[in-house]
Amino acid sequence: MSMNVVFVVPFAMPTTLRFVSAVADLPGVRVGLVTMERAQRLPPELRQRIAAHRHVPSCFEAQQIADGVRGLATEMGGEVQRLLAALEELQVPIAEVRDALGIPGASAAVARNFREKSRMKTVFERAGVPCARHRQVASADAGLAFAADVGYPLVVKPPAGAGSKATFSVHDESQLREALAVHRPRPGAETLIEEFVQGSEHSFETISIAGRPVWHSLSHYLPTPLEVVETPWIQWCVLVPREADHPQFDDIRRVSAQAIAALGIDTGLTHMEWFRRRDGTLAVSEVAMRPPGSHIVTLHSYAHEFDLYAAWARLMVHEQFDVPQRHYACGAAFFRGQGTGRVKALHGLAAAQAEIEKLGVDVVETRLPQPGQQKSSHYEGEGYAIVRHPETSAVHAALGSLVSNVRVEMA
Repeated sequence: MSMNVVFVVPFAMPTTLRFVSAVADLPGVRVGLVTMERAQRLPPELRQRIAAHRHVPSCFEAQQIADGVRGLATEMGGEVQRLLAALEELQVPIAEVRDALGIPGASAAVARNFREKSRMKTVFERAGVPCARHRQVASADAGLAFAADVGYPLVVKPPAGAGSKATFSVHDESQLREALAVHRPRPGAETLIEEFVQGSEHSFETISIAGRPVWHSLSHYLPTPLEVVETPWIQWCVLVPREADHPQFDDIRRVSAQAIAALGIDTGLTHMEWFRRRDGTLAVSEVAMRPPGSHIVTLHSYAHEFDLYAAWARLMVHEQFDVPQRHYACGAAFFRGQGTGRVKALHGLAAAQAEIEKLGVDVVETRLPQPGQQKSSHYEGEGYAIVRHPETSAVHAALGSLVSNVRVEMA
């Protein structure tokens, strides 16, 4: 029996299209797209596999998505059984459309638990999930009052932020006033202020089916994403250790299960950001109800020797998932140019390659910065390299070699 699946894709971004392609590969599945771009912008190979397409002015408005879904249902000759999106910003509007049209999947109430960060922290507090002290403020005076209660440093962020965007660390009153001047908190447009948790930062990915976690993995950020955003030239890494089931992670496995149960996940892949404080205690920062970025899906795929993009598609459409065996540690090093303009040259690659060869680490994927390439506005930078090895320590050393030797010269 065939299924009609609609995927909401604002723009033809390569990573998003990889998820779309994985859904289109499922046997018996007919895929319709709602996009803000004309169908001609899609890669020809993918365009041939799409059953129907609807262009809308905005994929971020529930009503426009709903209109697109209704049109696709007519064109595809039957009801839409699944409505999907990979981007954080789309999770609430597509959930509202699911509720309105009776499409199975996460409800708008659950989507808001994940998307609205202040609401999320309230859910955590009620469930006993450890997290940073926080307050949603509607004025600069309220923000200053919170700082007086908690002390510095603090983190200032929009309540529905994603990927550390528009997020600031502040270390004194002057910096807090500057951050609040950017956010301009007011009733109906509040700003979230949190305790700045000092320690190491990590992610924790979980796949759940019918509310039950069936698989998990984790990663380490080197350094933290906030440091990366605030320091545009810093080169950074994501490390996926082989030892995801080591007893040292027992506490975060327990806390993660507690957190996603409280938020109300049914079936899906969640991406949690969490800290281990210097005293060893945990603090959950936030959880997203969508696939992670920063090539983490690709890293998990290489670590387990399976295709997590395809597995996500099968999970979201058929609610099925085969738990893979972990074979490797894996990591990504992100190359970022110092300065502005275009890439002039790439230095230090040969030295990094020599050190990696001595470690016996495999380079499994690269996208190196190219001369003439415009500087990226994204925190992932101008290029990357992905490495893997059975031993986590070897991957960690290889990542260190890459970010310390390779330099992107801008001009």
